[in-house]
Amino acid sequence: MSPRVVEQRSDVAAPIDLVWQRVISPEGINDEMRPWLTMSMPRGAAALTIDTVELGVPLGRAWIRLFGVLPFDYDRLSIAALEPGRSFHERSTMLSMRSWQHERSLTPTSDDKTRVHDRITFEPRLLLRPSAGLLRRLLAAFFSHRHRRLARHFG
Repeated sequence: MSPRVVEQRSDVAAPIDLVWQRVISPEGINDEMRPWLTMSMPRGAAALTIDTVELGVPLGRAWIRLFGVLPFDYDRLSIAALEPGRSFHERSTMLSMRSWQHERSLTPTSDDKTRVHDRITFEPRLLLRPSAGLLRRLLAAFFSHRHRRLARHFG
């Protein structure tokens, strides 16, 4: 099975440095995901942000919780590439995904806004492969939700 791709772009009414600080923090990440999901930081990594992790080194399991309570999946979190203030590339495996890549880039626009672009490339594990099309639609809706939450944070 070939990997599936989901992309989402939107403009946020805030300068790039403020948006970057928000999207790399555990608080900002969880705010984007709420109320549907939250994600814990791996043990020993609670004080880290995407800006402060060692590239290519797995951080451990970040548990994904349904409605912020029920753990149902985990992400073996690893940041593969980073351009501070501009972009990151997460490359991980999950309980549900053979491979998971999340690339997020920020670009300043001419009107002091920030364009946020997410590209998610995923390959479900064997048992979930028959539902890959449904997973793609769910992820597209979820990242659209994340972008709306991020934009709402900046008013």
